[in-house]
Amino acid sequence: MTTADYVALALFIFLWVALNWITSSARFFNRTSLTLAMNERRREWIYNSLRRDLKMIDTQILSGLQNGTGFFASTSIFAIGSCFALLGATDKVNAFFSDLPFILNGGRAAFEIKVAGLACLFGYAFFKFGWAYRLFNYCTILFGSLPMLEDAIRDPVRAERAAERVIRMNIIAARNFNAGLRAIFLSIGYLGWFLSPYVFMGTTMFIIIVLIRRQFFSDARLAIMDSDVP
Repeated sequence: MTTADYVALALFIFLWVALNWITSSARFFNRTSLTLAMNERRREWIYNSLRRDLKMIDTQILSGLQNGTGFFASTSIFAIGSCFALLGATDKVNAFFSDLPFILNGGRAAFEIKVAGLACLFGYAFFKFGWAYRLFNYCTILFGSLPMLEDAIRDPVRAERAAERVIRMNIIAARNFNAGLRAIFLSIGYLGWFLSPYVFMGTTMFIIIVLIRRQFFSDARLAIMDSDVP
């Protein structure tokens, strides 16, 4: 491990934390992030469900959110297993990297540390996805406690309180899901470390730029923002 390796790793962690903060609780270039804008759409969805008795559409949406989270959780488990398998082939992989030009090979110990870090990254993603899966399950239960249309009209205060519980749980679940998804995205940049710390810094910056663009400057963000109907 060289000084450049430690600098690249510190930059990776700093940019990861900064990205989580920017997309979750801040404005960037006076723009609301896609994540925060979607939170408002979640609120509109739950309040809209109070105005209908038949809620099969809503339960299908909740089921889709939970199933998608479960898919990424299982994928993270497979990725962790692949990292352990890679540790078992350290000598072969290290010999392969030694024969490649423009590769800064730090030796067996450095390679194992990098693989262990990648496994930790996927482990973090798994715990986030696993917790999000459970929270979406709780959200489904809370959604089942929403009053029917007649009861909501009769007691709107109670209905709004029940809706707010669902909204808060849904947003927290989505926050954990997004954190796990960011870890998966950043793992692509982390792979650059196996080539050299300088490639690692470059790939990390590239992934961060792509994620910021999607959050603040993408067509998806414009599609859900309030605007005049053409």
